[in-house]
Amino acid sequence: MSSTSTDFQDAGAVKGGGVLETRLIDIDQEKFASDVWGRTALLTRGVSDFSDVFSASAVDELVSRRGLRTPFLRVAKGGSTLPESSYTSPAGVGATISDQLDDTALWRKFADGATLVLQALHRTWEPVSSFSSRLSTELGHPVQANAYITPPQNRGFDDHYDVHDVFVLQIEGTKRWIIHEPVHVDPLRSQPWTDRRSAVEEAAQGAAYIDTVLEPGDVLYLPRGWLHAAQAKGKVSIHLTLGIHTWTRHALAEHLAQAALAALCDDPGMRRSLPLGVDGPEEEMAAVRERLAAAVLEADTTSLFHRARRGQGRPAPLGPVAQLAAIDGLRPESLVRLREALEARFDGSRLTTRVGWLDFPEEDLPSVRRLLEGGDYLAADIGLELAGRLLRAGVLVPVAQ
Repeated sequence: MSSTSTDFQDAGAVKGGGVLETRLIDIDQEKFASDVWGRTALLTRGVSDFSDVFSASAVDELVSRRGLRTPFLRVAKGGSTLPESSYTSPAGVGATISDQLDDTALWRKFADGATLVLQALHRTWEPVSSFSSRLSTELGHPVQANAYITPPQNRGFDDHYDVHDVFVLQIEGTKRWIIHEPVHVDPLRSQPWTDRRSAVEEAAQGAAYIDTVLEPGDVLYLPRGWLHAAQAKGKVSIHLTLGIHTWTRHALAEHLAQAALAALCDDPGMRRSLPLGVDGPEEEMAAVRERLAAAVLEADTTSLFHRARRGQGRPAPLGPVAQLAAIDGLRPESLVRLREALEARFDGSRLTTRVGWLDFPEEDLPSVRRLLEGGDYLAADIGLELAGRLLRAGVLVPVAQ
């Protein structure tokens, strides 16, 4: 977020002892929230060993054995993205899929200096998924994860800026990063760096704000809009980029305007055709302004933000076989817990989550509210009927015993 909107961020949502404070920064979380978040770049040395999150063996597993398809991977060289047809091929007998990754073609591109970009790892690699989900919960903003695998002495992309904040986690090898201050502060998603290509190129020729080599365990935080380019050094470089898709006042304004427009669909006067032969509709425009402003003021904003945020993420994975077994084998001693990343929220007696909503009778509300606090619970303490209902709804999941 920009310096003009940082006060809008609920810094209290960042909990101490989470992945932000223990694995990404070495300053107090409150200082990060007040002095760094959305304001300036931050380099942190040797803050964590990330081998439990991602590794070179994970790269090889994903590329050669998981049957990934585009766009879960893209390939870049010399500042340009290569065509997908140059590294994909049909999947072979029994799979009529023409765009699976071709590991032989990828090897040849990589050996020739191309960077492999594994995209959306929060969907394809469980340790990254878990890490990203926890960080998203702490920050209150959606998080995506990409990995960049660059051969020695090569770079994948020229100087550019992103339209989201990033945490860069150096996993293996080393990479030189050159950082410059923004040419356009706090760009929105509709304002990519290519719209300001000449300004970016000119700024990249000036003195760097940061010019450093990241080593395994180092973390670099960059707010959206900060220019950067990176080049691998003497070994293969693997880094993980956590993209933070920050909420802004502009985003809230978009959702508020959409809610107002939806309400105006029920206004007969707004649905009426303009008069025949209308020329210079100043009076009509004035009437529309008045009605639109009234609709904005009258729009229900109580859960607007939470509804929108729920739609930008996914709950933790749920295995259908394990879930059915948990329901069939439910006993008083069975352990269950709230499914993570549900964005669960009570509105009166209604529980709204990313997997739908449920209404509860008054007698069940204390048990359900207790579940939202987290932790493991015996089915007997919740009530077998209620526990079964929540398991069937995908709100609770079994705890392995």
